[in-house]
Amino acid sequence: MVRVTEAGDPATPMNYHVDLNASRSKLFDRTGMDDAVVSHISEVMAALGRVREAERSLADASQRYMQLNETDMRALHFLIVSEDRGTLATPSGIAAHLGISAASTTKLLDRLEKAGHVARHAHPTDRRALVISIAAHTRQAAKDTVGARQARRFYAAARLTPAERDVVIRFLDDMAHELSTDDEWEHGAPIGG
Repeated sequence: MVRVTEAGDPATPMNYHVDLNASRSKLFDRTGMDDAVVSHISEVMAALGRVREAERSLADASQRYMQLNETDMRALHFLIVSEDRGTLATPSGIAAHLGISAASTTKLLDRLEKAGHVARHAHPTDRRALVISIAAHTRQAAKDTVGARQARRFYAAARLTPAERDVVIRFLDDMAHELSTDDEWEHGAPIGG
């Protein structure tokens, strides 16, 4: 089913319309695709854009509610997941997960500890290491707000048939692969050079 929308429809961000961008761009080859196919693909891209916008809006709202920045929220999520899995969260584990330096991790933990969101404890088996725990009130606030909203994705997936889920998984994995940067770009080689 193709969802018909009009230009300016906030539910369909213009930058995701393949058919609108294709006429001025050489980014992809439309050979063999009629306008109906391109329009349908455009609807898929627009739906992905709506998901991305909903996720961005949720992230922004949760950061405002929790009065934290994106990195702080990602660190708290890591702590919650670690606790749920029964694993110890260490500063080095947080740094690796967030892709930040040890110094930045120390500043992040100082900030979160000062605000009462986390606590540092001695590691049970390594006297040189620390374990980081999330405060019960912070965990509950995250669960009641961001967690509850994020859990709705589960229900959207549950409404699909197994065959539909397989198609979605294949599509999303393929898209993730297509969006992955190649080695040249990751290492700073100039594009087109």
